[in-house]
Amino acid sequence: MKLQQLRYVLEIVRQNNHLSAAAEALHTSQPGVSRQVQLLEAELGFEIFLRTRNRIIGPTEPGRQVLEIAKRVVTDMAALRALKDDVSSGAQGTLTIGTTHTQARYVLPRVIEEFVTSHPDVQLELRQGNPEDICTMVDSGEADLAIGTDTINALPNLVKLPCFSLPRSVVARKDHPILGAEHLTLEAIARYPIISYDQRYSGRWRVMNAFTKAGLEPKILLSAIDADVCKTYIELGLGIGVLTNITYNPARDAELGARDASHLFEPSTIFISLRANTYLRGFMLDFIKAVAPQLTPAVVRGALRDHHTG
Repeated sequence: MKLQQLRYVLEIVRQNNHLSAAAEALHTSQPGVSRQVQLLEAELGFEIFLRTRNRIIGPTEPGRQVLEIAKRVVTDMAALRALKDDVSSGAQGTLTIGTTHTQARYVLPRVIEEFVTSHPDVQLELRQGNPEDICTMVDSGEADLAIGTDTINALPNLVKLPCFSLPRSVVARKDHPILGAEHLTLEAIARYPIISYDQRYSGRWRVMNAFTKAGLEPKILLSAIDADVCKTYIELGLGIGVLTNITYNPARDAELGARDASHLFEPSTIFISLRANTYLRGFMLDFIKAVAPQLTPAVVRGALRDHHTG
């Protein structure tokens, strides 16, 4: 049984059961991947994957358990490598961060500016995606931590540390009547087409939940994966948006106006997500504390410890 075989199994699942895509991602041949998986299955004495006409269609029931074990083994090996790097190189290394557009564009610039000054020998890698994508990156070992909002699906191997909340505003062109309404209500907002976040973002769920509870069904004209794209179409006058306050900047968004809507919509909570078995290098702890000062090294280590004992 080889570590490489476990990586192959995990990559097949990551590539939606496509052997050719897995082989390409692993920089090897499709027959080579298939052969190694078959050798692992022969050693285990059962099939990891269901197949039809030589095509993988998903894991078997015992195969699901193999995947969970493989994930732990691979991430534990990553933790060992991180420990080795920490001992041998100290403050040098790479920190890979999975993040959503809002965090990369509006929250992290200040943090990263300070971090690179105090940690000149650490290389940062930002990998963007929706909240599900970035947490999956951490779960699979592709990223060290994720910064984003809540996810639809639970990932039991991750520890989520709440950082801060982002309240919401209604954003519209400066000449839009919603900005001059005497009272900002859900009914008033629902009269106009809305430019919204994609359904995979908590900003969409929380906004729509508020309308649903009020018995309202607003018209979603267009949805996008980031606030800047939403604002582009709001500037055209196609609709209004309900966006987090941090994404509106009066100096940069000269054609737009905003009204606080925190009394109407729940804020989004931003989390830092870590693998429960991750090795916490010193510069990773420094970065987390720079994002959320209350997340001291003691707090972070305590959360990971509680996850293991809970």
